[in-house]
Amino acid sequence: MTRVWTLPTLFALCGSVAATGEFFAGNPGGATAFLLVFLALAGVNSPLIFPRSVGAREAQRRSAADGRPIVFWRPGCAYCIRLRLRLGRAARAAHWVDIWRDPAGAAAVRAANDGNETVPTVVVSGRPHTNPDPAWVRDRLSAPSPGPRS
Repeated sequence: MTRVWTLPTLFALCGSVAATGEFFAGNPGGATAFLLVFLALAGVNSPLIFPRSVGAREAQRRSAADGRPIVFWRPGCAYCIRLRLRLGRAARAAHWVDIWRDPAGAAAVRAANDGNETVPTVVVSGRPHTNPDPAWVRDRLSAPSPGPRS
């Protein structure tokens, strides 16, 4: 079985190695600091802080049915993390697409951004918005959905 190393796993592993080295060098405070910093990096780069991703086609189908925005994102993106954290619980109302896991999502983002994979790209009512203000997105999430279209 092949093991795929994810960014959060590598952060946690590197932090553990660095902390162990500091601990055995007689610096338990430095070891603790290293471990906490690397675990924090692992946490904010983890897909676990984001709602479950779906494919771009599924997100478009769901958005057409319920009127909710689609958020295209990728792990490790500081702007995506900022958006996710600023949305709070409202983030679960959007349809999230990880462009690193979904080629159709990456293609949709490139089409909206002159060939660049700039994220977050939020699609509301079929119109893309690149790196929008989180308050603006929150307003779109709390707006009443139009319901299924005929």
